[in-house]
Amino acid sequence: MLLHRLALTSRAVGAEPARNAKTALLAEVLRELDPAELPAAVALLSGESRRMRIGVGPAALRDLPDPAGRPQLEVAPTERELARIAAVHGSGAQAERRRLLGALFARATAEEQDFLRAVLVGELRQGALDAVMADAVARAADVPAAEVRRALMFRGSARAVAAAALSGGAPALRAFGLEVGRPVRPMLAAAAPDVSTALERTGPAALEWKLDGIRVQVHRDGADIAVFTRSLDDITARVPEVVEAARALPLRSAVLDGEALALGPDGRPRPFQVTAARTASRQDPARLRAEVPLHVFFFDLLHRDGEDLLDLPGERRWDALAQTLPPELRVPRTVTGDADRAHAFFRDALAHGHEGVVVKDPAAPYAAGRRGAGWIKVKPRHTLDLVVLAAEWGHGRRRGWLSNLHLAAGGGRAEGLEPWVMLGKTFKGLTDELLAWQTRELLAREVHRSAYTVHVRPELVVEVAFDGLQRSPRYPAGLALRFARVLRYRDDKGPAEADTLATVRELAAEGL
Repeated sequence: MLLHRLALTSRAVGAEPARNAKTALLAEVLRELDPAELPAAVALLSGESRRMRIGVGPAALRDLPDPAGRPQLEVAPTERELARIAAVHGSGAQAERRRLLGALFARATAEEQDFLRAVLVGELRQGALDAVMADAVARAADVPAAEVRRALMFRGSARAVAAAALSGGAPALRAFGLEVGRPVRPMLAAAAPDVSTALERTGPAALEWKLDGIRVQVHRDGADIAVFTRSLDDITARVPEVVEAARALPLRSAVLDGEALALGPDGRPRPFQVTAARTASRQDPARLRAEVPLHVFFFDLLHRDGEDLLDLPGERRWDALAQTLPPELRVPRTVTGDADRAHAFFRDALAHGHEGVVVKDPAAPYAAGRRGAGWIKVKPRHTLDLVVLAAEWGHGRRRGWLSNLHLAAGGGRAEGLEPWVMLGKTFKGLTDELLAWQTRELLAREVHRSAYTVHVRPELVVEVAFDGLQRSPRYPAGLALRFARVLRYRDDKGPAEADTLATVRELAAEGL
């Protein structure tokens, strides 16, 4: 199959709002694939190939050859070429990766280039990638969707599960099970604006502190320990503290779910980027441990001494965890149906420097890889009114619209900086209607442009929600927004009423 077919399918799926229609489009293309090319196609369409990390950033993906005039790339060879690029290391690796990527893009049509860019930077906007792909695999193979989702939970690879479903049906899917040493996709939490709303959904529930660290899944098989991240990457060698904590437990085998984070001398969490940098570093673990020690807190137990626990209610899994782990390795937790008690627990979590709470239905099984109603996260919402300095042209289904906004606070001159100080970018939270509106408004304020960016007069004020602030050498103030998303444009505010850098500094000083 030509890659062009996948690119057009991806664009159609992204433009289709209905999940059933998305599923039908993907199922149709899956049925057309040759068995040998099915795994590569599923990896590309599900976004799974983004884990290749080819080592080329978004900027490099803009400086590439003009598109080819006709489709010629095939699916499986294209994925193999991406794997080849990802495998380039050593002296001159960056230049060689760019050369290989340029050669690949020179053979791609405009639609294929858009598709590949989106895949490589993790911006494949098809909506709920894994969930939609699981439903599409089920429809294409004529098997129950629940069987596909369960197999995906255990195997963690959409390409492997799709190949099994379409070649062996339900019996092949049932062969997948929990294996100690092979990570499963973590259960995810839905969101609620406050604790009371969450309790209305769950009834009496368990509340746990939501820690701002790195999600870790720890597997123990005798003396062998493996530690995996949320994205299923193996980081065992980088986190000796987590390995030692797991090895000290009175267990033969276990699969634990938790969070690792760096704590300060006062026991409060250090900024997220400190933990992230520590767990991402491949330098001497002993030195890093001395400089930035990690602590691990567990909140779930999926397997214990030969028994799988995933299908048990959450309260029984917690009981097994509490019987096995000492209190210092368990996340703080309370069980209540009283809104006042729940709010007090939430405030206590914030007072200790944590993100908020996770409200958990005591009866919920472990729904790996899914964002269901069993777990609901509650965090305070932080907002700033910022000015738009520029916007980048979108690609894929956003082609022709100005999408990625450059966000800035005022008052930079007080620190010897430019009047408007950039704090980050975002394309999150933008509906099609808002994209069309902001494209018109920004083009009306255009000052100059480059190939991919339109710079504008600093006149439009946008209200942005964000999860926190982090240190960043990329921006003049040394600060950047974490997980920024657009809430609305403030038609009632002019740029003089936007938030200032001094306000942002105050939030950072408060530990936000």
